[in-house]
Amino acid sequence: MNIVRLGCTRGVLKNPLSTQWNNIIRATAMTAVNWNALNAVRTATATSSRKNFAILQSSIPVINSIRNYTCKSIGGSMEEHCVVPDVIAKAPKGTASVEYAGGISVQAGNVLTPTQVKDQPCVKWEADASKLYTLCMTDPDAPSRKDPKFREWHHWLVGNIPGSDVAKGEVLSAYVGSGPPPDTGLHRYIFLIFEQKCKLNFDEKRLPNNSGDGRGGFKIAKFAEKYDLGDPVAGNFYQAEYDDYVPILYKQLGA
Repeated sequence: MNIVRLGCTRGVLKNPLSTQWNNIIRATAMTAVNWNALNAVRTATATSSRKNFAILQSSIPVINSIRNYTCKSIGGSMEEHCVVPDVIAKAPKGTASVEYAGGISVQAGNVLTPTQVKDQPCVKWEADASKLYTLCMTDPDAPSRKDPKFREWHHWLVGNIPGSDVAKGEVLSAYVGSGPPPDTGLHRYIFLIFEQKCKLNFDEKRLPNNSGDGRGGFKIAKFAEKYDLGDPVAGNFYQAEYDDYVPILYKQLGA
């Protein structure tokens, strides 16, 4: 009986139909494997998509916060810190980008140090390339916010700037970094940009960066009125108090 069974088995294996049946079984098995692999890929993709969507959802508040900061912070912050009305009657709508060396940026009243702002920054704003602008940086808290008897001490004044290319403007007062006296707390340093109606002939004495003469008692509002500049179109500001760089700056100014 075993011999008969063995013979039948060999006959089946040699039969062409048996070969086709084996191929069908193999193909079915491979299809099952491929289908499982496809399901695994679909599952992984769906999981990844859900994770990415969750990350995106968690990022939305941050994106909205940045959007709100850039849209409304300048006017609100200038009012909150009394830049309006201490310096100007109306806050600008535009935000000026002010970047110092080392990636230090001015962000609507953030606190920086005199060391960080000792060198002239890069200032940009949304400008019309066909128009001229005036840029001012001024400190209304001289010698202190509690006793601003020298208000304002201006640190930088440039006129006839084509577009936002400050380097091509006419320097009236060279840049001088922050130098708040010791024990006078935080000072506000305000950047304001005005759009000129035409090219101006400024009669102010040109001030270098190695002297403090002629900088105190300045009023940017009166300067703007004198040259019919209107309200500022862009601005920004930071705060700073005394640090170890200030004596070095005083020596530079001959104090």
